[in-house]
Amino acid sequence: MTTPPTDDLWQAKKQAIREQARKNRVSVKNKEELSRQLCDKVMAMREYRAAGTVMWYVDAGSEVRTRGSLPDALAGEKRIVIPYCIVETNELALFHLEDMAELVEGAYKILEPASDIREMEGKTVRPEELDLVLVPGTAFDDRGGRMGQGKGYYDRLLSRVRPDAPLIGLAFDCQMFPEIPVAPHDVFMDQVVTESETFIGRGRK
Repeated sequence: MTTPPTDDLWQAKKQAIREQARKNRVSVKNKEELSRQLCDKVMAMREYRAAGTVMWYVDAGSEVRTRGSLPDALAGEKRIVIPYCIVETNELALFHLEDMAELVEGAYKILEPASDIREMEGKTVRPEELDLVLVPGTAFDDRGGRMGQGKGYYDRLLSRVRPDAPLIGLAFDCQMFPEIPVAPHDVFMDQVVTESETFIGRGRK
């Protein structure tokens, strides 16, 4: 049984996993090569090939790198969507990305859509329109449990995605843990893909 989120031991365990996962992720030496392998693996998946509108993310810090694979995704026939942070509301909004040149450095030094084009016709996307979602994270487990940065941005966004749209976490092997402490609002992944394995999660049951 999962320990209630208010319990001090639960919070301490979560913080310890987050810190260890960050150290593990930073220590990965060949991030570019492993990230490319990982993204190629995802793009070959049946679920990805079947999706018309796919949400990628633009990597930040030591996350699995997506910038090297996004141009290939953009060159395909899918509608590629990325999230960006609205600082005033602590929410993620969605943008239809058509060219990497549309991105500039924004909040938290993350590449995001230039502010003057975010509201242009055809650029805004609702979470319900997504057919597949690629999700970053600090740590995962083989149930699809996910730990983010602790701000809840992705959980709020993912709670609005259609139940039939797969949520796929991207992680290095070193980000996998036996069990991630989860709270009622935490959203489970349908799959977690690493460079060596693909874990089938419990999804949004």
